[in-house]
Amino acid sequence: MTHSPSHRLRRAGVLASVVGALALGASTVYSQQVPTAPGPPVPAATLNTMEQLSNGFADVASQTLPAVVSIRVDVESREPAMPRGFPFPFGGRGRGGAPEVQHGTGSGVIVRADGVIVTNNHVVEDARRIMVHLRDGRVLPARVLGTDPATDLAAIKIEATGLPVARWGDSERARVGEWVLAIGAPFGLEATVTHGVISAKGRAGLGQTSIEDYLQTDASINPGNSGGPLINLRGEVLGINTMILGRGTGVGFAVPSRLARQVTEQLAAGGSVSRGWIGLGLQDLTADLARNFNLPPGGGAIVSQLDPRGPSARAGLSLGDVITSIDGRPVTSSNDVVQTVTGHRPNDAITLAVLRNGQARAVRVVAGTRPEAGNQRAARGRGTAAPRVEGSRNLGIEVAPIPIQRARQLGVDRGVMVTVVEPGGAADRAGLRPGDVILQADQQPVGNSGDLVTATQDGHSALLVRRANGQTFIPLSLD
Repeated sequence: MTHSPSHRLRRAGVLASVVGALALGASTVYSQQVPTAPGPPVPAATLNTMEQLSNGFADVASQTLPAVVSIRVDVESREPAMPRGFPFPFGGRGRGGAPEVQHGTGSGVIVRADGVIVTNNHVVEDARRIMVHLRDGRVLPARVLGTDPATDLAAIKIEATGLPVARWGDSERARVGEWVLAIGAPFGLEATVTHGVISAKGRAGLGQTSIEDYLQTDASINPGNSGGPLINLRGEVLGINTMILGRGTGVGFAVPSRLARQVTEQLAAGGSVSRGWIGLGLQDLTADLARNFNLPPGGGAIVSQLDPRGPSARAGLSLGDVITSIDGRPVTSSNDVVQTVTGHRPNDAITLAVLRNGQARAVRVVAGTRPEAGNQRAARGRGTAAPRVEGSRNLGIEVAPIPIQRARQLGVDRGVMVTVVEPGGAADRAGLRPGDVILQADQQPVGNSGDLVTATQDGHSALLVRRANGQTFIPLSLD
């Protein structure tokens, strides 16, 4: 049935009356609509303040827009390696049935008057051709100066001079709740400006890049904004917009200017990034993990993965060590360590305060150079699965010796593989998954299900678990 607009409005009015009556607990649902007089005019002082804020947004946008570009790329046709689920990078590559060349869009920021532009690595990755659309109407080809997949940043260059340049801001001084503007080309719509606030700082653990320290914002960001700036009300670039949590959710992420500026300058100067690396993986010390390690609750980062040939191993760090400070600054989360280490260069000395078995010690680590990704390749061929070894039923888990192929893929030579996780059981509640490899329980090697039973006799244990994307401690409780 089709209703006229006036009929629909009347129905909306009745619904409003019903909701209002129910909210007030009234016994009468329908009420007569009584016209009300117009409210008082907005005070001049209030209107002036609102106009000043509005004009401020417009002035900042007009100041920065000339330095923001739209990027169009042609990419060799292939099935894109898009991450599943959350979060997903921006980009415009299609799926399935693609032509020989696919087309993508993104954004960028001019950071040098001679044509150096910062954007995202995933915007220009594998591009056959890159065309930059300037605000003055020119369309110029660009070449890649260098890329940094670890931060999803890239520097490209067009042949031009005297270009408008965006100013870097200091993301360290940015405050949660302050107004920001996002500028870019969502869905190819160039020079689009949206506004919001900084929702959070130091977001990490999203699993998209090896170095994560994001500004989170609710400024509207969509595919095509990738590589564009997130600016404050002084027109300074606080971050480079990088990814979103679903579309239309108001949850976007930007690489902070502290990191983006450092990476861009190195890429522009030499085509690569040299940053400190100490060869360990970290996770936050939660209350559950602190209990399992017999430590008081509080800040800290626990060493969950250690490169046996890396600087930290050579300095004497061990799995399960808790880092409480770095270079004299307290560590409240693992991201504090990552930020400090990546701010150092190779051969810099870094001082760590560490707790091991409740005893404090100082460790001096000399930063090395991060190994190139892909040096370790998964072994090919078919492995033969060993017979299953059933675990303790009260753990809600069954384990087996690690199949040869899986052991080679993960680079492990000990441990047991989780084959079954019973829904609602202790292992399920802890977050264990089939395919996980348990290496340790309470810092003791695990070779069979009996080792797990022994470790959980007191009702809880800290398991060191290896997954495809790294190692992590998982607290397991039978309570």
